[in-house]
Amino acid sequence: MWRRSFSTGTAALKDKKYDALVIGGGHNGLTTAAYLARGGLSVAVLERRHVIGGAAVTEELIPGFKFSRCSYLQSLLRPAVIKELELARHGLKLLKRSPSSFTPCLDGRYLLLGPDRELNHAEISKFSKRDAEAYPRYEHQLENFCKFMDPLLDSQTPEARRGATSFTERFKDKLQKSVFWAHCLRRAQSLGQKDMVDFMDLLLSPASKVLNNWFETDVLKATLATDAVIGTTASVHTPGSGYVLLHHVMGETDGDRGIWSYVEGGMGSVSLAIGNAAKEAGANIITGAEVSQVLVEEDGRVEGVLLNDGTRVQSSVVLSNATPYRTFVELVPDSVLPDDFLRAIKHADYSSGTTKINLAVDRLPQFESCKLNHPDAGPQHRGTIHIGSERMEEIHSACQDAVNGVPSRRPIIEMTIPSVLDKTISPPGKHVVNLFIQYTPYDPSDGSWKDPAYRESFAQRCFSLIDEYAPGFSSSVIGYDMLTPPDLEREIGLTGGNIFHGAMGLDSLFLMRPVKGWSDYRTPVRGLYLCGSGAHPGGGVMGAPGRNAAHVVLQDIKQSLK
Repeated sequence: MWRRSFSTGTAALKDKKYDALVIGGGHNGLTTAAYLARGGLSVAVLERRHVIGGAAVTEELIPGFKFSRCSYLQSLLRPAVIKELELARHGLKLLKRSPSSFTPCLDGRYLLLGPDRELNHAEISKFSKRDAEAYPRYEHQLENFCKFMDPLLDSQTPEARRGATSFTERFKDKLQKSVFWAHCLRRAQSLGQKDMVDFMDLLLSPASKVLNNWFETDVLKATLATDAVIGTTASVHTPGSGYVLLHHVMGETDGDRGIWSYVEGGMGSVSLAIGNAAKEAGANIITGAEVSQVLVEEDGRVEGVLLNDGTRVQSSVVLSNATPYRTFVELVPDSVLPDDFLRAIKHADYSSGTTKINLAVDRLPQFESCKLNHPDAGPQHRGTIHIGSERMEEIHSACQDAVNGVPSRRPIIEMTIPSVLDKTISPPGKHVVNLFIQYTPYDPSDGSWKDPAYRESFAQRCFSLIDEYAPGFSSSVIGYDMLTPPDLEREIGLTGGNIFHGAMGLDSLFLMRPVKGWSDYRTPVRGLYLCGSGAHPGGGVMGAPGRNAAHVVLQDIKQSLK
């Protein structure tokens, strides 16, 4: 269905000049295309794979089981994108989870958390009355911080404009920057000095310090700390990991802040809905169209792309949804890029500690610590199940294994079972299970991910760990698909296997993303823009880089016509 809906073949691209080309049909590339097409431009999206979506994709790898192969939960997709592109009308259906988190303990206890405040208080009180009282204040503070961040996510950065020659252009640029910083100052004043200091503390501190200052319960701190390290190679003790924690709670579902949801039909339904919006607006989306080179004229301006099959596609505007490394090191000729820019791109952090395993199982896992009286799925099955995360030191130890070059001996696993709420993705009575696993080095020192026996050994290590909490889980596995960091790079195009297109440390955010001096989606090649997660405001299924980049392109085109 996906291929038939979107592929028209590269033959349709010959001898045609588009107003804009988008390299990569991930959710950001599709978002960019939708906004550009709605702005009146003729747009073509060129997707290397047979299916659109990039990392937000649904694939039926085992008959009857549809996997969200990479990304697996929705919350970060910007409300503006959902509303402006009318994604509900285009088929997006979100399935809220409550409870949203379950952490089983080997000592027979467990912790459930979610949007129900009474449930949270009762659950945390099993471990600490003090923490139960503090938790609503913690959530309220993070919500205030997220409100402070919202306008920054939905706008381009106040990057110093290059190439403005006239006095009028320079004056207008300075005025826009002044307005931006004035708005930031007003928001900071409304936040108050105490909260602003706490905000800076969260940004700069290790997640462990932040959580230790709030709580005393190990299992609560560890459960919350997973949000600070997910998708990274960092430990809970790494300075700046507090920002990643904030990044993963700044989303919402249908207006409810911090609530993550499943998507009916899997995460590919997000990309499909955005793709439908783009198609309706007139965009042409072509699968099986791999770009091998960005074509640049002698005067340094982009003139289109060259496909792997030799097809040349013309356009004076090209947007790349590929990673910064893939874009500038592999697609753009070295000779047209400044040395310092290219050096910064090459030496950015693309490391990853993430492996994703998608499983088909014949029954739900039954957790020893939580034998609630439910005939089928219980509250413990609905949300994210944290395996091996009872103490922050367990997370740190798992990270240290990877630092030493080997996959974690006791991996940190986030398990989700979307088929509990989404009945469209598995046969009756059977289920889809997602395992998001850390930490796995890209190039382990004790073996190779190319070795089938080594891969199988690690998969069984993960299944055996789950068996400790849910005996018999391993025997329920019908089949599985595993994506290690090199697999994520090869299959999905994620450099180093990094799910964010590059690390989300404070040295690579906002005005520093992807590199300092080039944070406004423009690049040293005139007419070439970044629109993927490697640009501001970063990774996750947000759509913000795609939306913001499209606005910059439309603004530049409007300016050039004056």
